[in-house]
Amino acid sequence: MGRMTELLAALLFGLALLPGQASAQKSYAIAMHGDPALPADFRNFPYANPDAPKGGRIDYAWPGSFDSVNPFIVQGSAARGSVDLMFGNNVFDTLMMRSADEPFTLYPLLAKTVETDDERSFAEFTLDERARFSDGTPVTPEDVIFTLKLLAEKGLPRYAVTADKVAKMEKVGALGVRFTFKRPDRELPLILGLLPILPEHAIDRETFDRSTLKPMIGSGPYRLTEVRPGESVTFTRNPDYWAKDIPSKRGFDNFDRIRLTYYRDENALFEAFKKGLIDTMIDENSGRWSTQYDFPAVKSGALIRETLANKLPSGMFGIVMNTRRPVFSDVRVRDALTSMFDFEWVNRTLFSGFYKRIRSFFDNSDLSSAGSPANETEKALLAPFPDAVRPDIMEKGWTPPASNGSGRDRNFLRVGYDKLKAAGFSLKDGHMVDAKGVPLQFEIMLKGNENDQIAIAFQDTLRKIGIETVVRPVDAAQYQSRLNSYDFDAIFFRYVASLSPGVEQASRWGSEVRDKPGTYNYAGVANPAVDALLDAMLSARTRPDFVSAVRALDRTLLSGSYVIPLYFKPDQWVARWKRIERPDMTPIQGVQFPTWWVRKE
Repeated sequence: MGRMTELLAALLFGLALLPGQASAQKSYAIAMHGDPALPADFRNFPYANPDAPKGGRIDYAWPGSFDSVNPFIVQGSAARGSVDLMFGNNVFDTLMMRSADEPFTLYPLLAKTVETDDERSFAEFTLDERARFSDGTPVTPEDVIFTLKLLAEKGLPRYAVTADKVAKMEKVGALGVRFTFKRPDRELPLILGLLPILPEHAIDRETFDRSTLKPMIGSGPYRLTEVRPGESVTFTRNPDYWAKDIPSKRGFDNFDRIRLTYYRDENALFEAFKKGLIDTMIDENSGRWSTQYDFPAVKSGALIRETLANKLPSGMFGIVMNTRRPVFSDVRVRDALTSMFDFEWVNRTLFSGFYKRIRSFFDNSDLSSAGSPANETEKALLAPFPDAVRPDIMEKGWTPPASNGSGRDRNFLRVGYDKLKAAGFSLKDGHMVDAKGVPLQFEIMLKGNENDQIAIAFQDTLRKIGIETVVRPVDAAQYQSRLNSYDFDAIFFRYVASLSPGVEQASRWGSEVRDKPGTYNYAGVANPAVDALLDAMLSARTRPDFVSAVRALDRTLLSGSYVIPLYFKPDQWVARWKRIERPDMTPIQGVQFPTWWVRKE
């Protein structure tokens, strides 16, 4: 009997370790890799001031206009501020709250716990029994299920992408909702955790996908109380906000009112800021930052200018070459063109020397391959693809040639010229031509006049060695239409990056989406090595393995010369009127407006 008991116990123990069963763990938080930085009994996020005073008003601004207040749909141009990375999720709470001081970690909000297994084949969220919409109605599992179904059917395309990975949604007990995935996915529990939840009882499903100026009900800290079409939106703090005292919200949502005003362009916006009609702005214009803050309020100290270290990856801002076009089908041609952007001259003459050259898709972070040799994990990942990464990039990352900044550096031009010569091109009658005498020429498409100075500067550099380019500005509607159908030679594009790149990378570089209209694979990448590294990145369980996979992907993309890397700003330039205060600590994700407050005199 003793032996039989041992065998039975062993069998039961083995069954207990099946994925999704005893290996599942319920937790107050979830991290993409590793453990959450904060303990279960944390009092507040370290970048928020739990004693920040409540009251007053802040005025934000944004260039442009709007014709809708529904931020979840394709139709219309939605006003910002309801669910917003910059201005805060003021109207709609998400299932969980993302920490701005960690790569990708979520803490309690609408859901007080999350449960998943080692494989991450499912995610089960248990709602906080206190969670309420602004009309006092409880937030229920039915609302969660309704939201994902509604957004998948009638919302922005990214919601359908998420929903398509879910095999089953079901209510569990009184407050739980469980998502079972079609296949294990490490990131999907976190993506679902960032889902804003809508009230089923207050949504007209039939008309949801139509633009509207009628304020929507949410469970967030503010109500949208005033809409001036195309001009401004005003949010008023809900004194009965259900989550105002939970740790992940302590020190947030300190203003009684938030007003977001739209201005026709950035010049008008800046003039309004100088007059005190706007309380704060993050300035992205180097010329303005260096020369236009000499007005009296700055000199008297009434307006504060701050340069705050940016701890996020640079992302990739560059000129994307469409490899679907014959002119860019040869990687040697793309590499030569990549060598010919005269950053030193552009930075000196146009940007007062404020910018740095981008050397990686994840520059300014530990995810970057710049300046470091591939480690053993990277080498193992790249071993099946021996030609995917250039030897120099394998050894030290990508190093662009540098000019003397004069705009007439012949040695700098020689680098690109020699590469084109090696690719079979030659200079004849002032034109760079291939072996068949076909000139090397292409068009750079612009959205209106965006980046026109940079395009013209690049055009001038290329002309010096016989390469003809046409800089083609088009209106916004035509630009978007041509993007969707990949009807362009080259464009400017900014690929935003985080410390936890995920499935969005597949939509930028994956072979599967190359020929699907409307994706972000503008370069037309179809590279087996890239696909394999995307899989390795998405399946990595530890931070070291994840970093190695991202660096290997970085090296492969740089070796493919799909994008001409331009420049990035290593700091955030922030200006604010003195009556507005902020916490001393700036988290790795940068400025967090929802943690600011009005100074008490």
